[in-house]
Amino acid sequence: MLFTALLFGLISSLHCIGMCGPIAMMLPVDRNNQAKKVTQIITYHLGRLTAYATIGLLFGLLGRGFYLAGIQQNLSIAIGVLMIAVILIPERLFAKYNFSKPIFQIISKIKTKLGSQFKNKSYKSLFTIGLLNGFLPCGMVYVALFGAIAMQSASLGVLYMFFFGLGTIPMMSSVVYINSFLTISIRNKIQKAIPYVGVFIGILFIVRGLAIGIPYVSPSSINLFVQQKANCH
Repeated sequence: MLFTALLFGLISSLHCIGMCGPIAMMLPVDRNNQAKKVTQIITYHLGRLTAYATIGLLFGLLGRGFYLAGIQQNLSIAIGVLMIAVILIPERLFAKYNFSKPIFQIISKIKTKLGSQFKNKSYKSLFTIGLLNGFLPCGMVYVALFGAIAMQSASLGVLYMFFFGLGTIPMMSSVVYINSFLTISIRNKIQKAIPYVGVFIGILFIVRGLAIGIPYVSPSSINLFVQQKANCH
């Protein structure tokens, strides 16, 4: 199921450009030294990947708890349904309810800290920008976190979010160099594809939870039970 994280990261990266593209375009990189510029951009992405891996660890641990409770199949189905719901429900409907209000002060501090880092061109600042960028609220990250929970272990939760982050790198890197190719037509086409990919991934999680005996995709209930017993010894 890790390939779904890479796929979703890749296809949802245009949405990331809309939210985080301005941050990438304003990175304090060396515009005259291309070799250094590349290493600086990589450092920025390492910060983002670290943030995604960290929250993947936390939600992977949560998924591990559900797994040990023996509800992994129902959890996978529920997460698949939630993924599809989040994708299909109009974004303006979510905008009416500020779900991040309880942590608004924390987010505000992150943004303030993020802004101060643009004054420094050091690798430490670039890593910090990427790290803080990764912790900013994002609808696509929320959907990916559902997948991290369904991975049923902390390590796989980390990998799921890491691969999601990897998927966003090509498009997020491109905006640092050039954004003229991102015409309105291209953006609209990719934006239209995002819901289809999200629903596809949601369906995969539902099928996985149904345990219909498809190897690697939807292992049978017996296999899941045996695996769980084996892990308990």
